[in-house]
Amino acid sequence: MAPVPVVAPPSPASAAGAGVVPGPAIESLPLTEAQAAAALAGFRNSCASLVRRADLSGLTQGADWQPACTAARTVPAGGARAFFATYLEAVQVGDGKAFATGYYIPTIAGSRDRREGYETPVYGRPRDLIDVDLGAFNPELAGKAVRGRVEGSKLVPYFDRTQIEEGALHNRAPIIAWAADPVELFFLQVQGSGELQLPDGGTMRIGYDTQNGRGYTGIGKLMLDRGLVDRSQASMQGLVAWLHAHPEEGRQVMRENKSYVFFRELAGAPLGALGLPVLGQVTVAADPKFIPLGAPVFLSMDRADANGLWVAQDTGGAIRGPNRVDTFWGAGADARAIAGGMSARGTAFLFLPRGTAARLAGSRPAPRPDLGAALGISGGNGGSSAQP
Repeated sequence: MAPVPVVAPPSPASAAGAGVVPGPAIESLPLTEAQAAAALAGFRNSCASLVRRADLSGLTQGADWQPACTAARTVPAGGARAFFATYLEAVQVGDGKAFATGYYIPTIAGSRDRREGYETPVYGRPRDLIDVDLGAFNPELAGKAVRGRVEGSKLVPYFDRTQIEEGALHNRAPIIAWAADPVELFFLQVQGSGELQLPDGGTMRIGYDTQNGRGYTGIGKLMLDRGLVDRSQASMQGLVAWLHAHPEEGRQVMRENKSYVFFRELAGAPLGALGLPVLGQVTVAADPKFIPLGAPVFLSMDRADANGLWVAQDTGGAIRGPNRVDTFWGAGADARAIAGGMSARGTAFLFLPRGTAARLAGSRPAPRPDLGAALGISGGNGGSSAQP
């Protein structure tokens, strides 16, 4: 008899599909007051989006976050850890197994005009790139979108990396700057934003505008699988060194990532997917279908520098699925070193409004304690007005 093939179960489409189970009490987690205070600042900034945006994870409604967001405005000094324990609860999405990488703000050599040594174009959004909201055509496709271009009477996929590098964008997209090193520009695209160090000593800050709609391929795994590098070289720094040492082969490897990012010049700090400044050692990029944008996430990982409380304020082309996050480390040499080598595994606990797990399970939520009592103060201003 022929063997019966094993059919893998379909991957869950959202956190609601993956299921959630209650996590540990927040007060029992190894969360320092300093970490909690930094995360509270990020959470407070994200509250407007939490209460207004549709939660693609299927776990919450905007109104669920209102008590915590109201209370977050008036948390007294030293009360951040108690605030999270009072208004939120930890849950585990699916099996809770987490994988974390890192990103940072890179600085590469660039010029506003083309000149000798600066000959790799940095493109802005193409004029013929079209975003299509599929949900507008079919309610069953709500939340799904594609990007492409019109060719004749058809919408076709947009040009991939190879086509773009071979000149497909001529007269289709503005060139906002010129980079000195195509390898460094490739990794700046992976990071999503960065700074160009200009020949006159000035800087030009650029940030993600859009992407060509093609799927993202991580070249690190690809290079490992092909034996081009070993695990000791699998950091970003190791990959860059190999690509520089093998320029022709390296070009073909980079072209296997068909995704291509288009930039715009930034006047201020780099912004994440919520339109808010990303915060070093606070912001993580996440998949909004599994982690509501603006929600805190506690990581317990096999790398100590990834441990602690983060806030989901960004997204990324390679950041897909439950408990997958990309930790943001800011700018500078230390940020580059940590982010470039970040590959951590462990457990993620998502912080949601208190009572969410019970509601999803169909049981009665426990009453929310008073923040003033949690802080050991009488009549405290830390959220009394937000009681339901």
